[in-house]
Amino acid sequence: MIKVLVVDDSLIVQQMIVDILNSDKDIKVIGVANSGESAIKFMHKNKPDIVTMDIIMPGIGGFEAIKMIMETNPVPIIVISGLSDNENMNKTFEAMESGAVSVIEKPLEIKSNDFEKISENIIKTVKLMSEIKVVKRKANYNKMKPNISSKFNNSFTNIKLVVIGVSTGGPPVLQTIFSKLPENIKVPILVVQHIVPGFINGLIDWLSKSTKYPIHIAKQEEKVLPGHIYFAPDGFHMEIRPNNKVFLSNEEKENGLKPSVSHLFRSAADYYGKEVMGILLTGMGRDGAKELKLLKDKGALTVVQDKESSVVYGMPGEAVKLGAETYILSPEKIVELFKRY
Repeated sequence: MIKVLVVDDSLIVQQMIVDILNSDKDIKVIGVANSGESAIKFMHKNKPDIVTMDIIMPGIGGFEAIKMIMETNPVPIIVISGLSDNENMNKTFEAMESGAVSVIEKPLEIKSNDFEKISENIIKTVKLMSEIKVVKRKANYNKMKPNISSKFNNSFTNIKLVVIGVSTGGPPVLQTIFSKLPENIKVPILVVQHIVPGFINGLIDWLSKSTKYPIHIAKQEEKVLPGHIYFAPDGFHMEIRPNNKVFLSNEEKENGLKPSVSHLFRSAADYYGKEVMGILLTGMGRDGAKELKLLKDKGALTVVQDKESSVVYGMPGEAVKLGAETYILSPEKIVELFKRY
C-alpha cells in the first residue's frame, strides 16, 4: 500500500486529489495539509511514501516546503500544479530543482473533459514515483557531482546535430547541461521533453535564465541554427529534415506520446546518420530507446544518462538493454562530451 500526504490550500482541490488517489486499491491517503508549515509538521511525525504538493500557498509555500522536507525527511514529492503564467511556472521548475521528482496537471473541475485523463495520470505517476529512492539535500546542495573521468573516443569528428530526449526528472538535468555548455557551440540542439501540456513555455523561460544560448519552441519548416536550442511544441512530433529544417507532424502518438523522442531520433538517423550526437536522459517508459540504437548503428555518437543521476531509469535503461549507448554518463560528463566534439 502506497501511503500519500496530499498538500493543497484549496479544500476542494485537496478533496478531489484525495478521492482520486483513494479510488485505487494500492494507494491510501494518510494525511492532508493546507500549507507548507502543516506539511512539514506532518512529516516530522509520519512517514508517507510520497507527497503531492501545491506550489502557491499562504505562509510557507510549496517551493520552501519541498526544500525543507528534502533537507530533513526526504521522500519523493510530486508537484501537482495548475499554474499558467511564466512567473509562477518558474516556481514549479525551481521546486524540481529543489528535489521534486515530477510535475503533473492539477484537476480543477470534475466535469471537465480531461478529468478522467488527469486522474489516471495522477495515479500512474504516484505509483511510479513512490518507488524512487531520494536522499537528503543539504541547504547548500550543489547538484550532481561529476563521476570518475571517462576516456572519450576521438573518432566522432564531424557532428552536425545534437538531439536530446528526456522525460520525468528532466528539467533540472537540462538546466545542468545547458548552464555549463562550452563557448561557441557550432551545432543546433533539438530537444523532446515530455511535459504537461501548457508548461513548455514556462520551462523554456526558466531554462533561458541559466544559459547564454537562445532557446526556442520549434516552428514548421524553420531552419535551425548553430548554437540555438529548439524544443518540440505541445502536441506535435518534431523531425529534422535535410538542410537543417524542422518538420512538425500531427501524426498519431508514438509510444503513447506526442511529441515522441522516437520520432525525432529516427529522423536524425535517416537524414544525418553518423553526423549526430544522440542523448537519452532520465524518463519513464522506453520512448527513444530503439531509435538511439538505430542512431548508433548508423555510426552516430550516442549517450545515455547514468542510473545514479536519473530520477527514473526507464528510457536510459531500455536503451542500455539494447546496447544503444556509446557512453553512459552523468549530466556533468555529458557537458565534457560537448567540449570534445
